[in-house]
Amino acid sequence: MPNDQQHGRPPRRGDLTEGSIGPTLLKFALPTLASSILQSLNGTINAMWVGRLLGENALAATANANMVMFLLSSFVFGFGMASTILIGQAWGRRDVDAARRVFGTIAGSFAVITILAAIFGYFAAPGVLKLLGTPADAAPLALAYLKVIFLALPALLLLTLMMMAVRGAGDSLTPLWFMIIAVLLDSGLNPVFIRGIGPIPAMGIAGSAMSTLVGNYVSLVALLITLYVRDLPLRLRGPELRYLKPDLGILKTMTLKGLPMGIQMIVISLSALALVGMVNREGVDTAAAFGVAMQLWTYVQMPAMALGAAVSAMASQNIGAGKWDRVGSITKVGILQSLAITAILIVLMTLADRAVLALFLGADSPALPIAQRIHLLATWNFLLFGVMMVLFATVRANGAVWAPLIILAVGLVPFRFGYIFATQAWLGADAIWTSFPATSLINLVMAVLYFRYGKWRLARMAVDQQPRNDECVEQANATREPGGALNPSG
Repeated sequence: MPNDQQHGRPPRRGDLTEGSIGPTLLKFALPTLASSILQSLNGTINAMWVGRLLGENALAATANANMVMFLLSSFVFGFGMASTILIGQAWGRRDVDAARRVFGTIAGSFAVITILAAIFGYFAAPGVLKLLGTPADAAPLALAYLKVIFLALPALLLLTLMMMAVRGAGDSLTPLWFMIIAVLLDSGLNPVFIRGIGPIPAMGIAGSAMSTLVGNYVSLVALLITLYVRDLPLRLRGPELRYLKPDLGILKTMTLKGLPMGIQMIVISLSALALVGMVNREGVDTAAAFGVAMQLWTYVQMPAMALGAAVSAMASQNIGAGKWDRVGSITKVGILQSLAITAILIVLMTLADRAVLALFLGADSPALPIAQRIHLLATWNFLLFGVMMVLFATVRANGAVWAPLIILAVGLVPFRFGYIFATQAWLGADAIWTSFPATSLINLVMAVLYFRYGKWRLARMAVDQQPRNDECVEQANATREPGGALNPSG
């Protein structure tokens, strides 16, 4: 590592600017995909423990509390993506010191921010739950759960940020190991803290939150230790520890670039909540069928999400290195891999749809045929969704963050609900299910148009960095290939 730092070159293990694009992209995406699967399984297992050991009111309480955490995590996701791109671009330039400055800024600033948020949240929890309209029966349980979750907040958010930063340096495998640690401890300790075993007292619903607290703090400390024991590139030593004092320029960039990405998560969530309200009016069986479909969609969309994250990290490094010809190839390969993997999942699920859905509903459930129809009409939209995610990942890697937010907002709010209201009279409930591919199609069309004709290549991740005229010409030419302009759809 000393030689790497001296010559300003990152270690070979994190360099995504060389070698064959297809295998490198897939190898980078698979650990991210595994992390996403583990997170989803963790939430499912924890919900099962709470529901079985404490009952429906406790399950409703955790749902209300987790809504608060999701909103906080959405904003952190935006900052994490911004740091991933900044570190990736620095890595591509082989500027290890710049990558460490970004890592120090995000670690130092968010350590303070998350601790203050935890203290505020702990005391403001009753008011937060009242604002959410938490049912009276579930409110005391939700309060007990939310107070402990707020104490876990610093570890939850810092661990997420640090894992995203490490991915920006070209390492997606290390974060996976610490996600495994957090999930195993969280899921395994749930019944221990809920019921109490040996010297550990029974904590009820607060015990479920306590297992999350323990799992994430242990994983965070273990990650920090590993950074130094293995001398991973982003660790800070000696004079570099001053980087923990936030750099205002870096913080400004992460705020202005990260905020739109965080808002995007909230727009998606609000659109989904409004959609659930419309589904509920169709009756209990339809609501149950839609709930099962959403459970399955969580896993169907994971390859697209993982490949989007991989494309973002890989493209940002190559943009930093000035290898724009590889950026176009990365986008094409990402699209093809997303289409292939997602298509395989959809086909397998379609062939075994009744058996898969019956795991949730039972073979004789009246909701089962409804769920099958939802799957048939809506699930294939994730093919379009995956292409859009790769395109957005590429443009964000160069700092263009507002256009993806605007495109998603237009598709998910006015278009989606306008489509439903316009077609519901003759399509009935099918208007809701067909709104998924219709929305994905319009979003994809806008994404392709922006990718082809938008000025995202002239954007800059650093807000105070303006492109020179010669850079504009060079980058515009670099996005053309011998056969003509870059075609993102292949």
